[in-house]
Amino acid sequence: MNARIELDTLAKDAYRGIGALDRHVAQSTLPPALVELVRLRASQINGCVYCVDMHSADATKAGETTTRLHAVAVWQEAPLFTEQERAALALTEAGTRLSEGGDRVPEEVWGQAAQHFTQEELAALVVAITAVNAWNRIGVITRMVPASYENV
Repeated sequence: MNARIELDTLAKDAYRGIGALDRHVAQSTLPPALVELVRLRASQINGCVYCVDMHSADATKAGETTTRLHAVAVWQEAPLFTEQERAALALTEAGTRLSEGGDRVPEEVWGQAAQHFTQEELAALVVAITAVNAWNRIGVITRMVPASYENV
């Protein structure tokens, strides 16, 4: 099974543009495992099977345990995450669920993140959340195939 369309070939500049966001995040001081938890949670919310597969694998490479990866979907109830990770996951939830109404990114959520991250880290976190949501939409719309990124 193949993706519906190969955007990496047909829209190279756009693909590279989103990749530039990822490179910015990689150069930040955010812990790589934390970034992968954020990417995984957004991918779960958005239903991108390709991205869930990729970020689970990348999180494992960054040192995450299987137990914690399974708990990301229920992070609010799981006692496995640090306060910093919880703040990042809460911001991810809010930034990913924008269409669900209400106070989209509540001050409380932003304030918690601001307590646990520097301004530069917050900027990188916002960029990470933005980028993964863009990738998720590409993955869902084009029906990218899980594990196929390993063959690229």
